[in-house]
Amino acid sequence: MTSPPLSRRAFAGAALSGATAPAALTVLPARSAVASPAATTPLPPLDTAALRAAIDDLKHPPSTAAHLRVGGATGPWHASSGVADIRTRRPVTGCDKVRIGSITKVFVATVVLQLVAEGRVALDRPVEHILPGLLPARFSPVTVGHLLNHTSGLPDHVGIPEPAGAEEVLHHRFDHWTPREWVATATHGALKFPPGTRQEYRGINYVLAALVIDKVTGRPYGEAVAARVLRTLGLAGTVVPGDDPRIHGRHVHGYLKMADGGLRDVTVYDQSAGRGEGDMISTPDDLDRMLTVLFCGELLPPELLRLMFTPPPEDVRMLDGSPARYSTGLQRADVNGVTFWGKTGETYGYKNAAFSTRDGQRRFVLACNPTTVRDGEESRMIARVADLLTRG
Repeated sequence: MTSPPLSRRAFAGAALSGATAPAALTVLPARSAVASPAATTPLPPLDTAALRAAIDDLKHPPSTAAHLRVGGATGPWHASSGVADIRTRRPVTGCDKVRIGSITKVFVATVVLQLVAEGRVALDRPVEHILPGLLPARFSPVTVGHLLNHTSGLPDHVGIPEPAGAEEVLHHRFDHWTPREWVATATHGALKFPPGTRQEYRGINYVLAALVIDKVTGRPYGEAVAARVLRTLGLAGTVVPGDDPRIHGRHVHGYLKMADGGLRDVTVYDQSAGRGEGDMISTPDDLDRMLTVLFCGELLPPELLRLMFTPPPEDVRMLDGSPARYSTGLQRADVNGVTFWGKTGETYGYKNAAFSTRDGQRRFVLACNPTTVRDGEESRMIARVADLLTRG
């Protein structure tokens, strides 16, 4: 079972130790216009030696491996550090599969928007009209669009395990939930706020979005993702695993550090609680291709692609009062004056980021394998890389 992802925070939340810390990431006001794909952004040349050093630092955060792929106007560059398997010591490559966590949401949002383009679902349609009886009647104002941009106001989960340490994570690693059971844990009490008036990043929104795909297409959401995106783009390393807790084929293992200092392999893990919001498996190479093709407009018509780069209106704020930072399927992050769009994602033993400027002039996909249990340090490597890619 996955626990609520830390990707709700901007990816540069942690300061670095050492002489140079990355610039803080800020979120620009939601009223800013969406940049044209043809626009250019001033970007520094790649400092490949510094980028190599950034992923070679496997102590901040403590990690077993990292792979970075950079693309865009400067051409492709990639590098790896650490090992895919601490037993065999096999090096990491960009073709190795990893658990991508919440980057799953990019695929789910893309398919829902494709269904919108086909007239099979509407963003303003109440969820209860598509999935009758799943949500309480008092949640009737929640629409498909509210799910996709995290403005639904759904209550917090009640009655789910909250592992406090690595040993507890292992104890719950094979907990299995049906989608209906998982949704039921987030239906206690009233909505936190009227839908569309605030923003709070919640995985349950995309669990429901995947169920919408199930209902509208008449097949599991993973089959729709495979048919509409994976096979179309030739993403052979990307998988929607369903109830299979394993990663098949060449992959990077995930580990957690136990109280006694030893590492335990947590690669095999039941992802049923993250169905549609954090259960997919992919490779850095595949994620780079997905971003490239998506941003170029090959998967969605322009008016719907634009929604992926449009946060809610300025008066819709995060619960802490900061500007909304999530759009339909993506999150917005600003580093050293450069705006990235993309997504972070994590499950135990895996932390990922896939981001690009809107014009595609600079992209990066980072897959690393922290061994800590959600201690707030997992984003430090992403922060280093994002800083180096944007600091003049």
